[in-house]
Amino acid sequence: MNKATFKLVATASLLMSALLLQGCSPEVGSKEWCADLKEKPKGEWSVNEGKDFAKHCIF
Repeated sequence: MNKATFKLVATASLLMSALLLQGCSPEVGSKEWCADLKEKPKGEWSVNEGKDFAKHCIF
């Protein structure tokens, strides 16, 4: 296997791994998502997570 082929295979593998992991996270606003965010330290929340939490989990 030459270097170009190896890089192509490695890149494709990383992209597939990212897609598979993306499918495992709960939907924003679901009970599981709210519970996960409650466990996460508030200092680690993104601005969007804070807005979504207020919108879906509090109100």
